[in-house]
Amino acid sequence: MINQKTTLRRILPVLFLFLSVLASCSDDLDSDVLPDEEIEEVDDSVFEPTDWTVDTHSNDADPDFDEVFEDNSVKRLDIVITPTRWASMLADMKSLYGTFGTRNGGSFSDENPIFVPAEVFYEGKEWYRVGVRFKGNSSLQNTWQSGNLKLSFKLDFDEFEDDYPQIKNQRFYGFKKLSLKNNYNDRSMLREKVAADIFRNVGLASSHTAIYEVYVDHGDGPVYFGVYTVVEEVDDTVIDTQFSDNDGNLYKPDGNGASFSSGSFSEADFVKETNEDDADWSDIQSLFAILHDGSRTIDPAAWRSNLEKVFDTDTFLKYLATNTVIQNWDTYGRMTHNYFLYNNPDNNLLTWIPWDNNEALQEGNMQGSLNLDFSDLSTASWPLIGYLYADGNYRAIYDSYVEEVANGAFEATAMQNLYTSYGALVSPYATKEIAGHTFLNNSSDFQSAINQLKTHATSRATAVKSYLD
Repeated sequence: MINQKTTLRRILPVLFLFLSVLASCSDDLDSDVLPDEEIEEVDDSVFEPTDWTVDTHSNDADPDFDEVFEDNSVKRLDIVITPTRWASMLADMKSLYGTFGTRNGGSFSDENPIFVPAEVFYEGKEWYRVGVRFKGNSSLQNTWQSGNLKLSFKLDFDEFEDDYPQIKNQRFYGFKKLSLKNNYNDRSMLREKVAADIFRNVGLASSHTAIYEVYVDHGDGPVYFGVYTVVEEVDDTVIDTQFSDNDGNLYKPDGNGASFSSGSFSEADFVKETNEDDADWSDIQSLFAILHDGSRTIDPAAWRSNLEKVFDTDTFLKYLATNTVIQNWDTYGRMTHNYFLYNNPDNNLLTWIPWDNNEALQEGNMQGSLNLDFSDLSTASWPLIGYLYADGNYRAIYDSYVEEVANGAFEATAMQNLYTSYGALVSPYATKEIAGHTFLNNSSDFQSAINQLKTHATSRATAVKSYLD
């Protein structure tokens, strides 16, 4: 059943919009974005899911990765939202981030935008009353406040099964959830996909991804929202299919404690995505305690042995080498977010899972991506990197992975060819994006961004050779 808090979250945006209309609000959001509709939703609870099949809609089917995450095509996804529900989504965004198209600064919202029921169409089939909401953090706020409606979406195919029993356990070819990333700050529209594929190609648990063109009909027919990257959700099929057991604790860290600096642990900074009702963070606390134990300098062998009883150091070092070779500033080492930790029941080790790679494959913003030797890293602020790299044994493993990545999954010539292939595939869809739903200033921006990726691959090969020599 839907609790009172959820009910209020759905009602308040509509009430907000109603009051705005009564007050004849004339700001940009109401005049340019919100549809002029009555604040009343028809009862749509009576329907027959005529397109439902076991393979396409039920939770009895295994995830069909070949169908949903095809590499060599750009597929189309249509989302249909009633005008009233679309208005409630936009009003909710206004309550979270201010007037559309107005940069008013401030901190990011702690609340997620609301879900509304919508219809999803793909390859001539309909998925019914799918939960749809906007998603993101800085990318969501910045896109909204810049007056761009190319916002990221999250789809949950049985979010509203309590309201619509016809969709109980509805899936999209075996997937309960999907993220539709808007490729924020990425005019190539390839960084999210390519980086995630590289992580998987080196043997790390990482989301599958695919390029889609997305249309949204919120009352006046389909509007081209542009090129999106569809991303597999970690708390859905990543831990279901890339680990042999999905019963472990999955954390999505964010906040000061997610730096693992001494004394920074806070339960609030390690949000549980599984086992939410089990108020036990002992695995994370054990990692904090061992990481900062004095044996690190007195008896490094004992320190490594104890650390490896709670933390998958080999996976982390492989991730760290991959992330640093390809460059990715918007994650651990610069930012206290954009990774998951999964306590793998097979070995009871906390295992690193990368997430949110749209800022990868470039030097980046803020302080920029970390140097291969971490000479620009504050060890006290980022001890998982600093302490392990300072240890001779772990540094040797890291160095071997740096060489492996540069000669394998991120080999420069192979990357040049990959960018050429993907650029040709995506170009027709990228260059037809429309004003108000794009990050491109003109059609040449896309090809320029592809060329920058090619240059980056060559420069990283040179950087790795210099580091290893």
